[in-house]
Amino acid sequence: MDLLSLFDPAHVASGFGVGLLVGTTGVGGGSLMTPILVLLFGVHPVTAVGTDLLFAAATKSVGVLVHGANRTVDWHVTRLLATGSVPASAATLALLAATERAAGEPSHLLAVLLGVMLVLTSAALIGRNRLRRLVERRARFALDEARSRSLTIALGAALGVVVSISSVGAGAVGMTALLLLHSKQPMARLIGADIAHAVPLTLLAGLGHWLIGSVDVGLLTPLLVGSIPGVILGSIVGPRLPEPVLRLGLAAALAVAGVKLIGA
Repeated sequence: MDLLSLFDPAHVASGFGVGLLVGTTGVGGGSLMTPILVLLFGVHPVTAVGTDLLFAAATKSVGVLVHGANRTVDWHVTRLLATGSVPASAATLALLAATERAAGEPSHLLAVLLGVMLVLTSAALIGRNRLRRLVERRARFALDEARSRSLTIALGAALGVVVSISSVGAGAVGMTALLLLHSKQPMARLIGADIAHAVPLTLLAGLGHWLIGSVDVGLLTPLLVGSIPGVILGSIVGPRLPEPVLRLGLAAALAVAGVKLIGA
């Protein structure tokens, strides 16, 4: 097998493009790669989800290193999210394995769920800044510590279920919820916490899909070859780019992909 067939230029380019978006906007790993694999490359939805989960874990690890070096990770929030997401993800993966053995792969249902999550992610991207301004203006949104802790763990559990099934939700949707639950925290630290939490969650879910047999390692390799330099470049040039334009463009692309998957 030659290098051209092993590292398909289209797969490498897709990985680079998604990595670039992750570096510039912090969103796009699970949200964009899975529909690209399904809609453009014809990958089975279950295999696309499993492959994308490991892709997101590797890609966002780079983002964690950057945020960690800049001290922009709220590790307390990260731990709370993981307290809910890790057991929820493990339980979901066990249920997926049992369902696959009993009834085969529910590809159509998974595609519809993925489409719904993409539309929700698009809405979260569009409304994130408006929500942030609303929270900053109204102190009544601030929760006491005990309620904030419980709801953050519950949010982690919900993300553990949804991400394990669809690979989507840990980015824009999770971040939007964190803005409500921790309105007094700086946004940069919440973004860092969200990315840091996504790494163990997607890694655990990806390894679970790999054990089930729904990861295409041959496809994962060229995606990572493209994404790693993409996310590094995006992290460097991101502050110089018009973030609102990139965010709205990404939201539009996710909405279109979501509608296509729902109607497929």
